[in-house]
Parts: sequence; C-alpha cells; structure tokens
Amino acid sequence: MSSTPASFSGVERSGRAKPGSSASFLDRIVGVSAWANQVRRAIEMVAGHQSSVLVLGPSGTGKELIARAVHACSKRAAKPFIPVDCAATTGQLFASHMFGHLKGSFTGATASTLGCFRAADGGTIFLDELGEMELELQAKLLRVLQQRTVVPVGSHQEIPVDVRVVAATNRDLSREVAEGRFREDLFYRLNVVTIRTIPLRERPEDIPVLATRYLAELAARHGMPLCGLSAAATDALQSYNWPGNVRELENVLERAVMFSSGDEIEPDALTGFMMTGGPISVGGTFVSLPGADATVPGGVGTPVSGLVKAASEGVLATTSLPGVFRVEPVIGGESTAIGRAPGGRSAGPAVDVPQPRPVPGGDWPTLADVERMHLEKTLAATLNNKSLAAKLLGIDRSVLRRKLQRHGLEPGSGEAGDIGAGDS
Repeated sequence: MSSTPASFSGVERSGRAKPGSSASFLDRIVGVSAWANQVRRAIEMVAGHQSSVLVLGPSGTGKELIARAVHACSKRAAKPFIPVDCAATTGQLFASHMFGHLKGSFTGATASTLGCFRAADGGTIFLDELGEMELELQAKLLRVLQQRTVVPVGSHQEIPVDVRVVAATNRDLSREVAEGRFREDLFYRLNVVTIRTIPLRERPEDIPVLATRYLAELAARHGMPLCGLSAAATDALQSYNWPGNVRELENVLERAVMFSSGDEIEPDALTGFMMTGGPISVGGTFVSLPGADATVPGGVGTPVSGLVKAASEGVLATTSLPGVFRVEPVIGGESTAIGRAPGGRSAGPAVDVPQPRPVPGGDWPTLADVERMHLEKTLAATLNNKSLAAKLLGIDRSVLRRKLQRHGLEPGSGEAGDIGAGDS
C-alpha cells in the first residue's frame, strides 16, 4: 500500500514536534474516534520492544503510516526505514532485491548491492502487501527471519542482520493459511503483535478532522485555495460508504477544491464518488442506488443535494467496472433508473426521475433539442457543477448560464425562446 499523505495522517496537537520525530508521526494518526485513540496507544506500547508487528486492514486505511509510526517511536528511529512492496517483488528478482547480490553473480550484475534487509540493518523493514507473496518466496523469507542472516546472490557466506520486521496486508491471513496460500510457520513468526485498521465508514466522526487537515495541507504545500466544508458537504461526506477509504476521501477533497468557486466547499463540488450499493444519506434524506434497499423519508421526489441531486436528475448506468456507475440524463426510451438494478430488478424505493421531454417536429430532433440534450448530459456527468460543465463544453460560464436559461435548465428560468439567441 502506498504511504498515506501526511495531511491525512494526523491532527494538530499542542507542541507540534519536529518532522520525523515520534510525536510528529503519532500526530499523523488522525481522528477523535475510539479506534484512533486505541491505535495511538498501541503504537506507543509496542514501539519500545523488538517484536515483529503485523498490521491488518482494508486498503487505503493507513497501514504504512502505522508502520512508520512504530519505527519513529522506537529506539531504531535514527536508523533506516525500508519499505518493500511484496506484490512487486517476485520470481528470481526476489533474492537479489531482498538479500543483495555480488558483482558478476548474474548477467547484468555490474555492481554489488546490499539488498533491502542489509540496507535496513539496525532499523526497520516494512513488508507491504505480504499476503501477495508467492509460497516459494515465503520459505526464503522465513529462513531469514529465523536465522537473522542473509546470503547474497552469488555468495555462500551468511551475513548477520539486525532488523525489526513490520508487515501489512489487506488479506485475512488466517484464511489464507487454512486454504494453503500462506505458510503457517511464517504467519506465526510475524504475528507477534497485531494492529488492525478499520474502514473509514466505521469511524465517520473522524471524517471532519481528516478533511480539515488535508484541506489545510493542500493550501500549504500545493498552493491551492484554503477551503472549508459547509455543513451540507460535511453531512454528505459522513453519509457516504467510502469503499476507497481515506485514499478516496483525499481524492474527492482535492477535486472539490479545484471545482469550488468560493472558500467553502458545497455538496455539488463533491464529485467522483464510487457509487457502490447501499443508501446515501444527505441532510437526512436516503436515496437508493442500484443493488441497495432503502426508503426515502418524505416520499418519492424528496429534494436532495450534491451527488444525490445530480443523480436524481438522470439515471445510473452501469460501467465495465463492477460496482461503479455513471450518471446519464433521461433523454428517451427506457433506462435503468435510480433504485432499479440492471435487468429490471427492483432495488427499493427511488427518487423520482424526470420523464423525457417531447421532441417537437416529429421523431427527428432539432439542433436546439440536441443542444439541450447535450447540456443535460454534461450537467449530469459533472454532478451539476457548472464551472466544470463550462470547462468541458469549452465555453465561458456566463455563456453556459445563458444557454441553460434559454432551455429552461436554470432554476427560475423560462422555456426555450424566452431568452435571446445572441450567444454562441
């Protein structure tokens, strides 16, 4: 797993520590939830010992961050922290990458290398995505952990190494062992101390803290405008299921800053959600998405905001990615509406979807009808973000506003023909 940005890794506390210090890394474990407090205490307790640590949890929940905090809080903090992506370290390259090689030991070996274990001597080696490692390579790793020595490729001499091992995976290693995909002896060698992360949806109280910290980070480090969250946007973020966890939250907020016109982020700027099954609640209103069962308090057609509002003005069409849907406008014919899964299976009560507008002049649409359809589709695709819609259409926002008014797509505007057609 890639490292979590520092902005999403912590909260400000009194007496900010120097970068790289133990207090600084603990500060990056963001949150006010019981889980966040428990993890900070666990890191402080285990860091002073030399035992191996196994970090388990879903992708995007900060497993590498926890590993770095364990290292920073330990007596090894002044020594190297070496991360290793076990999913990318495969086959014959494994021994060379992990244990080093001698010059001339194989074709292309123009110089000797230390390997990750020797590079981490005195410090910590972080084995990320451990569950992806091949069985044959697991045996080689086990021997090193047992003997505390490595043998470089092209050599027969054992070289002692002093490293602390912290490993992480999003897989259930107990099940992997039971199904023969992970060595039992390696599992027990690494599973001395276990720290578990949890999905972001299980700690919604941490989302405002995470968002505030990352928005400040965007402004300080990347020169982006300093934005806050409106109450409606905060509610939308806390109501979302977050299949991508903290990493997805980071991406949503960065896009929101880019597409916000003011210094406060509103729900219509929160784009790019992965729309998986399950109801979304915005301002107390629940809206069914494909594959979910939910009710809509207040009845069908209850007004909603942001993402759900944009979706309610069109339909959710399936894409090639499982569980990911695209917002499409209702133009004509039968479509898969919100609250109805592909194939016609009902997914629970749905938000009312507008009916297709009659096309004047027979079955062939006029140029004005085509423009209106394209405007509707663009607004749906951008989740009603007019700044982004104007950018995609290649026109100024004022021109877009006049076109929306002409076609009756702007709230409070008249129908086609009410506004002059002098724009382009």
